[in-house]
This record gives sequence, C-alpha cells and structure tokens, in this order.
Amino acid sequence: MSFLFSPMELRGVVLRNRVFVSPMCQYSSEDGFPNDWHMVHLGSRAVGGAALVMVEATAVSPEGRISPQDSGLWSAEHASAFERIAGFIAAQGAVPGIQLAHAGRKASTAAPWRGRKLVAEADGGWQPVAPSPLRFDEQHGNPRELSRSELAGLIERFRDAVRWSAAAGFRVVELHMAHGYLMHEFLSPISNTRTDEYGGSLERRMRFPLEVAAAARDAWPAELPLLVRISATDWVEGGWSLHDSIELARRLRELGVDLVDCSSGGSSPAQVVPDRPGYQVEFAAAIRREAAIKTAAVGLITAPAQAETILATGQADAVCLARELLRDPYWPLRAARELGAEIAWPVQYQRARSR
Repeated sequence: MSFLFSPMELRGVVLRNRVFVSPMCQYSSEDGFPNDWHMVHLGSRAVGGAALVMVEATAVSPEGRISPQDSGLWSAEHASAFERIAGFIAAQGAVPGIQLAHAGRKASTAAPWRGRKLVAEADGGWQPVAPSPLRFDEQHGNPRELSRSELAGLIERFRDAVRWSAAAGFRVVELHMAHGYLMHEFLSPISNTRTDEYGGSLERRMRFPLEVAAAARDAWPAELPLLVRISATDWVEGGWSLHDSIELARRLRELGVDLVDCSSGGSSPAQVVPDRPGYQVEFAAAIRREAAIKTAAVGLITAPAQAETILATGQADAVCLARELLRDPYWPLRAARELGAEIAWPVQYQRARSR
C-alpha cells in the first residue's frame, strides 16, 4: 500500500489520495470572475488524479486582490461563476477547494509577466491597506493602516466568502495566512507595529487571523474541513518563527481548523530562503508533532519517491504540489505507476494506461 495513494478523511470529506494541488495565482480573471482558463487549468489537474484541487488565492474584496486580474469571491454572482468549475472537479473524483485571501500591503500590483510593479489608481489600481503603514518594498505602494472598525468589516467579508464558497459547491476552504499577505502581515513583527490590541505581543498579533478563522469555522458547514496556509518562518532574524507557528497551529486546532498547510517566507525582501528539495518539510513535521494537527508539506516536492517518503516517515499527512503540476498535470497518474499503486484513470484515457 502506498502512503501517497492511500485515502484521507477530513471531517465528512474523503480524499482519494494525498496529492493536493496548491493554490496558484493565474492572474487571468476579470473583475474577479473565473473563466475558461481556470476551467482548463483546474479541471486538467482533477483529470490528472490529484485528490484536492484548490483555486488560487481568491480575494474576499476587490481591494484584497494582489492584482486587478486576481480571482475574487465577494458576491453571489462570483459564486455562480465558480459553480461550473467546482462541479467539473468533483465529477472527476477530486475534491474542489478554494483559498480565501486578502493581499494587504502587497495588493494592487501587476502580474509577474508585467513586472509586479504597483498599479496606479489611474490604471485600475487602488490604495493598499495593512496592519501598519509600512510598504513591502519600493515597488509596492504605501499602505493605509486599517482601523478597528475596518477589521471587523473584513472579518465579515471572510465570513461571507466562506458562505459563497459553500454555495458554489466547494468542499474545502483554505484561509491564506502566508506569503506576506494581510493575515501574515498581522502575525509578523516585521509588518505589524500596531500598539492596540492587534499588535505587540504574539497573542495580540495573532488576534485578527484567529478572529477570521473563528468566523470562517462558524460560517462553514460542520461536516466540511477548514484548512489554513501559513508561512512557518519569515527567514529573517527577529521575524515570525517556527516557534510562533506551532503556537498559532495549536490555537487554530482549538478553533476547529483541520489541517495546516506549511509554507514559508514572503514577509520581507530581506529573506534568505534555502534552495533545496523539500526545504519546508521540516516545518510540517514539527507543527504536526508539536501542535497535534494534520499538516501538508509543500516546496520543491517533485519526485514520487520523495513524496512517498515524506508521508511514510510521518512528516506530513499530505503533500501540496505547485510547479511540478504546472509542468505535468498528470503527475499523480505517473507517480502511481512508479510507486506500484492502483489509481483510477479517466475512461477516456484508458488506452494510455498500459505501456
């Protein structure tokens, strides 16, 4: 029995294996609405055998988008636009999921192939917001500090987006607390210098993300799993640390979060990130062990044997693949063959199953 291709239960959802498609921004939406590109991009990964197929970081408000071309879910109309995609993913035997996000101070920037520079308001951009009026770097805009009343409003935005996710047919919601976006900005002392109840000590810096998680769990059906993606470290001295992440994971577990997706970095341009296969797996292992919560490992996981070893040695409960699934949407089908595991192929592709 392959660990990678063993089923996994999260609340009332059964995943056919432990290969998750990481949320990957496509910068191809208009006014937040998904289109045929998203159908093909996400649908092909479901056809390819992954268990969980997650929509990219999807903003809970127009101002929460990373770029003007980001995916969004701030109205019933957006939910309706996602229904066909979620339905197709489910019809292929995969579980449709969506990552809900707010870009914070890293909002209103151009797509990567357009330079990632600030998009001016005259060109369709907007004023970024953040815990504190500190910009990420010279390419990003100067953010406006959020008031307490605005924070309460954003919590409701997340609550509404969770409800619309259910209406669209998604079976998994992931909250984006990583990569230097809004909730990570509150967590990290690099980006949060507030002096009120949302800044200062670890407890206070965790307050807003935990309030969002509590609201999301309350709005999300009890039988469906709630995930959180975190940056386990800022890779900067004096920044957010693995120790902090373990404490956050414990608190998230108490609120009813079912799995922590362990990424890293994104809070500071001064970060120094190792460039080696599986460089973040140790974070998933430590959080799984110390916080007693299921984890997913992500980051330069490319080989089937590598993924199998991560799970077989108890370092994580699932693996999230990103770039490798861009290169090969059918990686799970190939991996199953290499590991000697049985996995269902689409009937339309059966002729290619044998060598």
